[in-house]
Amino acid sequence: MTPATVLLVEDDAPTRERLARAVRECGDLSLVAACADFSSGREALESQSPDVLLTDLELPDGSGLELIRAAREANHGTQCMAVTVFGDERTVLSAIEAGASGYLLKDGTSEDVGRAVQQLLAGGSPMSPSIARHLLRRFREPPAGDSPREAPAASSPELSEGVELTGREREVLDLIAKGFSFPEIAELLAISAHTVTTHVRHIYGKLEVRSKSEAVYEAVNRGLIDLKG
Repeated sequence: MTPATVLLVEDDAPTRERLARAVRECGDLSLVAACADFSSGREALESQSPDVLLTDLELPDGSGLELIRAAREANHGTQCMAVTVFGDERTVLSAIEAGASGYLLKDGTSEDVGRAVQQLLAGGSPMSPSIARHLLRRFREPPAGDSPREAPAASSPELSEGVELTGREREVLDLIAKGFSFPEIAELLAISAHTVTTHVRHIYGKLEVRSKSEAVYEAVNRGLIDLKG
C-alpha cells in the first residue's frame, strides 16, 4: 500500500521537527515537505498535491487559513488539518469554514498527531477533546428567541459541569498559561517539581484534558483563569 503524503507547514523549528517526526513514525504516512512559512508551503502545496495538509494558522508571511482555502480550491482531494497553540472559538470556526476537517492543539503527543492524520484520511474529523467539547457547548446553546424555561439551568460551563480547582491548582495553571516551565513554577511557588506535576495531574483530571494548552483553553472558557490578568 502506497503511504499517504503529508505536507507540514509550521514556522517554529522545534515544533516543526516534532510534528515531522510524528508523521515519519507512522509507516503508512510519507512526509513530502516540512515548510517554515506560507510562501514555501504554498509552493509545496501546488507542486506536491499532498493527501494531507498539516498547517499552523499563524505564519510569518501569511495565514494558514489561506493555505487551507488554496488546497480546497485546487480540488486535488487534499485533506486539511489545522495545528495551533490555542483554539479560541472564532479561530476554530474560521478554520472549519476555510475547509479544515481537523483541528489539533500543538502540544499533543506524537501518537495523537499520527492518529489524527490517520483518522482524517479515514474520513474522520479529529479535534483535540477540549475544542470538541467547546464546539458542542456552542451548538447546544438555545436560539436567541427561546424562553428562559428552555435555557440551560446554568449559563457558565464551570457551574454546569461543577469543576473546582484549589487555590494552588489555579496558581499553577495561571503560571502555565504565562509560559513558565514546571521547574520554574516549582521555584516560584517554593514547592518541589514533584508537587507541581501532582497538581498538574489533578488539573488534567478535573478538566478532562491531556496537555497544557488544552488545560489553559478549557480553564479560560470555564472562567477559571483570566489571561488578561
